[in-house]
Amino acid sequence: MYGKFNNRMAHLMKISGVFLLLLLITHHSSLVTVSHAERIKDIASFEGVRTNQIIGYGLVVGLDGTGDKGNATLQSVANMLKGSGISVKINDIKSKNVAAVMVTATLPPFPKPGVRIDALVSTIGDAKSLQGGTLLLTPLKGPDGNVYALAQGPVSIGGFIGGGAGTTVQKNHLTAGKVPEGVIVERDPSFSLGNGKEIKIFLSKPDFATALEVVNRINENLTGEFATTIDSSAVRLRIPDEYKAKVVELISRIEALAVSVDVPAKVVINERTGTVVIGDKVKIAPVAIAHGALTIEIKTDFRVSQPPSLAPESASTVVVPQTSVAVKEQKASLMEVTGVTLGEVVKGLNALGVTPRDLISILQALKAAGALRAELEII
Repeated sequence: MYGKFNNRMAHLMKISGVFLLLLLITHHSSLVTVSHAERIKDIASFEGVRTNQIIGYGLVVGLDGTGDKGNATLQSVANMLKGSGISVKINDIKSKNVAAVMVTATLPPFPKPGVRIDALVSTIGDAKSLQGGTLLLTPLKGPDGNVYALAQGPVSIGGFIGGGAGTTVQKNHLTAGKVPEGVIVERDPSFSLGNGKEIKIFLSKPDFATALEVVNRINENLTGEFATTIDSSAVRLRIPDEYKAKVVELISRIEALAVSVDVPAKVVINERTGTVVIGDKVKIAPVAIAHGALTIEIKTDFRVSQPPSLAPESASTVVVPQTSVAVKEQKASLMEVTGVTLGEVVKGLNALGVTPRDLISILQALKAAGALRAELEII
């Protein structure tokens, strides 16, 4: 009786052990297969949802003698005064307290009249500083020539200048500034969310795998074949009947969906700063690298040769340059570098003990040899 009981317990423990092992394997597999997901609103935009640039010419007044010196600015002042009913000649204007500026702003999607946004102000003349200046009322136009906003207000440059006669102290850039909430929207540009039947989704970075993932995720959420791919950067979404009059609700629902983003293998190099950025998809085929530094030092010493005390009068002191050349080359040995993950790639490259500048040369040589399995982008 006890023998049967022990056999049954052993059998149950064996089954439990197998179940526990399968549970651990399943849990480990789920950890491995989980990929990084991004919301659609972070990687794409909808057709018609966009910003617009506006620009205008204006005057900044109230400067402390740091304005423009040219006649063009004075002509603008004369025209402004003429519009106010004051007739004045350019020669009668003696002022360095005015600067001609270009005012730019960016209209957000669907701006409404009365909404305030920031304006950027930049000098176009020889003004030295906009410190303490005030931007006069400036119409801001779009590419179609229509006025969409008006800008006015004090200019903030986030810096200062002080001193003089060789003791000037300056902080930040003084000929460009911002007018916080100095732009008032007067009219909104025409926007349209699709044509009423469908709407397009544009990916920020074109990729066929990501576009297909977006389509699959949308169709799964809407339980139907509503989304189709156009190309690697665009997806066509057919508006369901229940959302014909609720396009905003549909967009809000689609934006919240999380999709797996397939990032290409890329290495970005900035040769000006020596910055190297390696993506997590980068791989290096087995390869041996030898990298050494060659240093050539040229040194010139000047030695003075003076004649002895009993030398003839024609003798003179002579400066004799002596040049020496020394060549030093560090010993370099072959080192195998390979990696299928980002950690292995970084570990292998760090083992070489090179500087970022040397690393740039090594990565370019690896790309030329076909061992770097990634796109090499130099900026």
